[in-house]
Amino acid sequence: MEGGFVKADNTNLPRVSALMIGKFFAANPDFCSAELRNVKTLISGRESYGDDAIGYVQLRREQSTCIVKCTVCPEHRVRCKAYAATLVVNEEEEVVTSVKCHDCPASEGGCKHAVAFLMWLHRRSEEPPCTSIECYWRKSNLSKVGTSIKILTARDMAKRKPKEFEEEPQLMIEFVEECKKRKINTCQILKHETEYPGGLGTVLSMHSLIINHCDENC
Repeated sequence: MEGGFVKADNTNLPRVSALMIGKFFAANPDFCSAELRNVKTLISGRESYGDDAIGYVQLRREQSTCIVKCTVCPEHRVRCKAYAATLVVNEEEEVVTSVKCHDCPASEGGCKHAVAFLMWLHRRSEEPPCTSIECYWRKSNLSKVGTSIKILTARDMAKRKPKEFEEEPQLMIEFVEECKKRKINTCQILKHETEYPGGLGTVLSMHSLIINHCDENC
């Protein structure tokens, strides 16, 4: 731990809201490039990576400024040296001043590790308060793979339960009826309907044969 820093836990971390993140991305040209603007930023900030890759979080406060540092385990080379990242927040003005990864070759243009650290801190800010204290000065779960953890299963990485959606067959019925009214025959979904007015190729398709002859003993 560096001089003047203290171990971070769920009671002393600075608050980073969604509005602060939006302002930071909009004002920072490093994170507005064509490579990071859409999909890659979303992937880098996902919970399944950041929560397992972030470790050894420490912080220091200087008046209204809070400096937070951590180590980020590489996603594909977990046995390699972790990257060091630093985040600076102005708590009085509620502004994220900077997020920087120091060791990554792509850090000059706003790398994924900086995004992962920023979104990790945001998720900790959104967690409900609890009576127990959770210290974040610890080795990341991802960096334990191959040492104290021999394998990391998909079940261990997926902490959240998958969302369950109720079936709505009426929605599909209404969609098919609307397509018939508008005389739409080019929709790919309609080709799997029994009443689809397709050609000979559609009639002899494996899907149509199974649907039409499912009750026959072949």
